[in-house]
Amino acid sequence: MDKDFIIQQLKKQIEGFKAEVKAEKVGRVVRVGDGVAIVAGLQDVMVSEMLEFGGSVYGLALNLEEDTIGTIILGDYKQIKEGDIVKSTNRILQVPVGDALVGRVVNPLGEPLDGKGDIKTDKFYSIEKVAPRVITRESVNTPLHTGIKAIDSIIPIGRGQRELIIGDRQIGKTALVIDTIINQLKEPKETRPICIYVSIGQKESKVAKIIARFQETGAMEYTTVVVASAADPAPLLYIAPYAGCAMGEHFMDKGKDAVLFYDDLSKHAWSYRQVSLLLRRPPGREAYPGDIFYLHSRLLERAAKMDKKHGGGSLTALPIIETQAGDISSYIPTNVISITDGQIYLEPELFYQGIRPALNVGLSVSRVGSAAQTKAMKKVAGKLRLDLAQYRELAAFVQFGAELDKATQDRIERGKRVTEVLKQKQYVPMAWEKQVVIIYAGVNGYLDDIPMDNIEEFENKFLEHLENMHPKLLEEIHRSKDLSDKTEKQLQKIIIDFKTTFKHAVDKGH
Repeated sequence: MDKDFIIQQLKKQIEGFKAEVKAEKVGRVVRVGDGVAIVAGLQDVMVSEMLEFGGSVYGLALNLEEDTIGTIILGDYKQIKEGDIVKSTNRILQVPVGDALVGRVVNPLGEPLDGKGDIKTDKFYSIEKVAPRVITRESVNTPLHTGIKAIDSIIPIGRGQRELIIGDRQIGKTALVIDTIINQLKEPKETRPICIYVSIGQKESKVAKIIARFQETGAMEYTTVVVASAADPAPLLYIAPYAGCAMGEHFMDKGKDAVLFYDDLSKHAWSYRQVSLLLRRPPGREAYPGDIFYLHSRLLERAAKMDKKHGGGSLTALPIIETQAGDISSYIPTNVISITDGQIYLEPELFYQGIRPALNVGLSVSRVGSAAQTKAMKKVAGKLRLDLAQYRELAAFVQFGAELDKATQDRIERGKRVTEVLKQKQYVPMAWEKQVVIIYAGVNGYLDDIPMDNIEEFENKFLEHLENMHPKLLEEIHRSKDLSDKTEKQLQKIIIDFKTTFKHAVDKGH
């Protein structure tokens, strides 16, 4: 072989090696503790860039100061010592995405926690991404059925919407989320949304019970669970919702539907406050940093319903916020209320009265409204909200023992029965066509002469009767998504006939 050629090749290799050494960005740890590290010597680092510490520990660049970089450690910070070398990776933090994650339980870095082996995918998304522009979106027009009568009828949720679930602790916020995920089993496989449940700061025992429930019902086959438990360091809690959002965006980009459940963003705000204070960011109201609003807005704005030109996919966000003593006017709740397209407010007083879900109709709202409902549900739900509003207003007079005329008494009695119809046990989401027929019976006065104690029994037996004796009626409502005059007349006749039989059985004490 030609000697000059060999020398030239060696020179090229040496030059290439020099370029690599020059290009490699290296710094040193100045200070470390409590999950954060201050690094000096690195240049040209990006915000949210991954930095490599020794022992396969990574950090995330958050504070870019004149001489130093404030990083949060995504792992065991006790392995890092002052003076350790830190390398730049030139990569914004990414998580694995794709079908391989469906049915799995992962941590915020996309690493498996369920013992089912590695996640095999070649697709990765950055956890931070600019939200889709308005011009690429279309109006929300497709329902996301939760299976919960009170929500699907009064506060409908559409695919691509951001609907906040807000209330005190232990009054059924997570229960709504679980029921919504389980209810997607009733959707046809081709239109069924992928569900991503992000658990932020919850006890591991609670998350384990939720996962077990998904496995029992079969909901795990279209669900990904992202877990940043209470035992995990604050940096993992901080990135968890962004990681879940990136996993959902992959499906939206493919033209599919995905639903994200953030449980809950109060603990997310706490974790961000913790890392911000450790990084010496100036505290503002309630010690939260000044960009706490931006923290959640840049996350929730990524939920969208894309138009047909841009794939037609959707990403729906259902964040949870925990209030203290029902105070929805405090800092974080008002922030998130102003970002979302409505809120489902669960009230402790209603919960303790046995009204479950404990939905406060007055403070709950969906800014998408009937655009996210089928025609059949629109027809029955209009009267429902009015009946409940009138009932709540008039019920106050009853407490004072005021004498009421017959029309007012009738409205109160109907309101009581409609409230009873909207009660629902946990883990039994109802198909929307069944919701339509039972709500129709309530708002049109067919339950007015049935004793309150027998309303639940009437509902269960009536729906069973429809399933067994008139399945074609339910099929027709489901297929047409409408309540035509012919179907309505048929339904009226069935209700009247069944009611006669039911009352006869009640009178006999059966």
